Amino acid sequence: MGNPGKIPIRRLVTLALFAIAFAYIEAAVVVYLRAIFYPNGFTFPITNFLEMPGAGRYLLKEIGREVATVVLMLTASWLMASNWRQRLGYFLIIFAVWDIFFYLWLKVLINWPASLLDWDVLFLIPLTWASPVLAPVITSLTMLLTASLLLSSKTIKLTRPGTAGLITAVLIIIVLYCLAGLRITEADYESYFSWPIFSTLHVVVIILLFHSAKSIRSN
Repeated sequence: MGNPGKIPIRRLVTLALFAIAFAYIEAAVVVYLRAIFYPNGFTFPITNFLEMPGAGRYLLKEIGREVATVVLMLTASWLMASNWRQRLGYFLIIFAVWDIFFYLWLKVLINWPASLLDWDVLFLIPLTWASPVLAPVITSLTMLLTASLLLSSKTIKLTRPGTAGLITAVLIIIVLYCLAGLRITEADYESYFSWPIFSTLHVVVIILLFHSAKSIRSN
């Protein structure tokens, strides 16, 4: 990947403002959903959503909303950049800032989470994702580090083993989220999320990415 060129600060600020505002919209929707379907409190293990009267018809709508969310982020990053490297960097920034501020807005609106170790349902595509809130925050910070590298002046050159390792690490992280998501209605749900593996994989991602740029001269 070549040098993306100098990135105007105003563009990054614009991306951040978009992500922060969008995070508020998403947080407000979640507040409404919790009030409707979990009026007695959103606690884990959670009640199976599909077993709630009339809830099934909302599931596809919620999945559609999540798809629309990702499409909006992709659209914004595409319009703001002129090459694939910048677009990926911008998308990672939008997603990471959105995710972090989503929880900050929930804290402001309903004083939740009480702690970063509170569990949450993160995503529904292709399966349910779940974990303590701290986990997606760590993933988002890793995304920001990755974006900083993509938008820097360094040339990035991943070897085939490095590329394979990076893809494998990301896929396993997703699997960890999904494995936990499949167990959120069970009493021992917490045991299905492995912090050691999760943390190690994020370190691996960072090392692989920054090592790929470390030995290459900046343009």
